[in-house]
Amino acid sequence: MDVAASMTCESSVERVAEVVSDLILYPQWLDIVSAVEPANSRVGNAGPAWLVTLRGQLGPLRRSKRIRMVAVAQSEPTRFRFERAELDGRAHSPWTMQAELSGADGAVELTIELHYGGSLWIPLLDRVLADEIVRAKPRLAELLAAA
Repeated sequence: MDVAASMTCESSVERVAEVVSDLILYPQWLDIVSAVEPANSRVGNAGPAWLVTLRGQLGPLRRSKRIRMVAVAQSEPTRFRFERAELDGRAHSPWTMQAELSGADGAVELTIELHYGGSLWIPLLDRVLADEIVRAKPRLAELLAAA
């Protein structure tokens, strides 16, 4: 499953980068992320780690998943990538999220790409996820303005 969405943010590049680089802030603007807490990093992780609870609903079907995500080092200050990195030694389906910023202060284009490589995804949930990203745009704008 791959989903991408973009929006223009009326904020500074630094403020948008501050918000999208820290998964702790995601529950404030993205409903599918119901909870985030810091997790212990380990040797070999490029950046901080978080325990992320993802939640989705399609009619009566509800699904919740808790995954450990780590920030992956980037060479550009306007690109952020997070990958699933569990510590239990078992093989897990990949989850990745990448956020990229372009443009200039006052008109920052934010593009987010989500990837899930597992087989437990229901095809209709792609649309639900895309709709959630659209609904998140005004909440993100409000969070950016609150600085």
